[in-house]
Amino acid sequence: MSVPPPGIDPAHGAYSVPPPASKPRTSLSVALEQSRNRLMVTAAMVAVVFSAIGVKLVDATLFNHAAEPRPRMAAEVDAPPVNRADIVDRNGNLLATSLATQSLYADPKLISRPDEVARKLTTALPELDYKDLLAKLSGDKRFVWIKRNLTPKQQAAVFRLGLPGVYFEREERRFYPASNLTSHLVGFTGVDNNGLAGLEQQFNKRLTTDPKPLQLSIDLRLQHIMKKELQTTIDEFSAIGAAGIIYDVRNGEVMSMVSLPDFDPHNPTGLDPDTLFNRATLGVYEMGSTFKIFNTAMSLDSGKIRVSDTFDTINNIKVGRFTIREFHAFKHNLTVAEVFQESSNLGSVRMALTLGVQHQKSFLTKLGMTRPTSLELPENGWPLVPNPWREVNTMTISFGHGMSVSPMHTVNAAASIINGGVLHPPTLLKRDPTVEVPGEQVISPKTSAMMRRLFRFVVTDGTAKSANAKGYVVGGKTGTADKQKGRSYARNSRMSSFLGAFPMHDPRYIVYVLIDEPKGTKKTYGFATGGWVAAPAVGRIVKQIGPLLGVQPVDEASPDVINATYINTAGQTTPPAPPPPPAQPKGSTVASVPPAGNKPR
Repeated sequence: MSVPPPGIDPAHGAYSVPPPASKPRTSLSVALEQSRNRLMVTAAMVAVVFSAIGVKLVDATLFNHAAEPRPRMAAEVDAPPVNRADIVDRNGNLLATSLATQSLYADPKLISRPDEVARKLTTALPELDYKDLLAKLSGDKRFVWIKRNLTPKQQAAVFRLGLPGVYFEREERRFYPASNLTSHLVGFTGVDNNGLAGLEQQFNKRLTTDPKPLQLSIDLRLQHIMKKELQTTIDEFSAIGAAGIIYDVRNGEVMSMVSLPDFDPHNPTGLDPDTLFNRATLGVYEMGSTFKIFNTAMSLDSGKIRVSDTFDTINNIKVGRFTIREFHAFKHNLTVAEVFQESSNLGSVRMALTLGVQHQKSFLTKLGMTRPTSLELPENGWPLVPNPWREVNTMTISFGHGMSVSPMHTVNAAASIINGGVLHPPTLLKRDPTVEVPGEQVISPKTSAMMRRLFRFVVTDGTAKSANAKGYVVGGKTGTADKQKGRSYARNSRMSSFLGAFPMHDPRYIVYVLIDEPKGTKKTYGFATGGWVAAPAVGRIVKQIGPLLGVQPVDEASPDVINATYINTAGQTTPPAPPPPPAQPKGSTVASVPPAGNKPR
């Protein structure tokens, strides 16, 4: 039997190397092995640390919204938390809320065929412009918005396309259930849901930090009534606009505020500026004869003029090349009561001159007429006041020209004239009934009581008979002012208004209506004054809102009402004694009365 040569493995038929003979380990080899082990442990630790850092970076890149929106597939439609609080009216009716929506964006770096993607997207969303979209998708940015706040139908259409590099991002959109009805009050937000007008702008921080609904003093029912009657009056007199306010004289709450024309707060861009303009707070106008409210209150509160005093209302007053005259000439001098009742310009001027320039300026400043109101709206107009304030200004201001204020100024100041003399700051927020309402005494309660009588006198026997609403004891003051056109006044362009209040024996509410540029009609004999235009609207409004506000109709001839509201042309406030009952004709039968103590059988 042959023996394989040395070095051949008989089982494999290949050369095998015999193991080397075992040698003793030196100190050098031990040190090298220990160093190698340390390096391996260190490398492992470094790998773990870098792995953790890598996980953090991936999480920050894909899931951290502070950098940029995380790509979301169209199927991910779980609703995000709503970040902006609701706005509600005084009864809890929703005026503004937030809805979860999906917005569409793209990462152009992940889009290989931008022309094809742009074509498909503009097919699904026809409102997009192909060229603009293609430019966005062909750019170097990693994030571009395509369309914000998609409708569910639009979202589904895009989802079906399955486009790479195109994603949905969860957002929220503001929704206004009352739409145009409260647009000038509530305002609107921009595409990023930040307030841009109205209460949305004024309370932007509050609405984004406090989830509790913002409750207003506004009553949505009164808004409906006010808007309807303003629009009816605009249509009847071919006016260009209107404003209306319902105001609680006891605490300064604005119950209703409407400005027409109005707008859709869901789509406020590109509108005529006149539509966005709030006539009730931002517009400042010469108020005409409604300003005689303040001139008369100032005169009576001074202690120098009594309601029975008479003033020259016959002789015109010349000031340079201008002449101050009456709208209708009077044949005799008038008492203060008649000056207010008949809306005399000459009487008002002479009352103001009796007190002087500084007295008038101080009084109107005290009423807040020389600065913006404190109402919680960014759209708050600055009054236009004369500077310097001369005697001629005092003359014209006494009958409502030469000084411009907003309807809100007029209403707030008038409330203090009839509520006992206290000026409350106006508010659009519902007040806490347990908290005392701030206020400043601006006239005496005695003067205020006299002004209530004069308010009622205008409706029962003056220029505003058409404002009467049976049972609600309405009072007020008409106003008509020619509008300025350049340096002069346009005779056929005017503001017609009526400031009404009810019930005058215990005032609770002011209803103010201002009509911008009404035109006379055949029914009004061509007149477009406050008494013909605005007063009837106030009367209609009072009849509708009285029951809603809990004001019960009363017998206007009752002693309580008469004693609190009566005044005559002489300025006398004691009502005449009622006439005795008619004498019984002789021979007539009179029912017998049983003697005291005896009961009838």
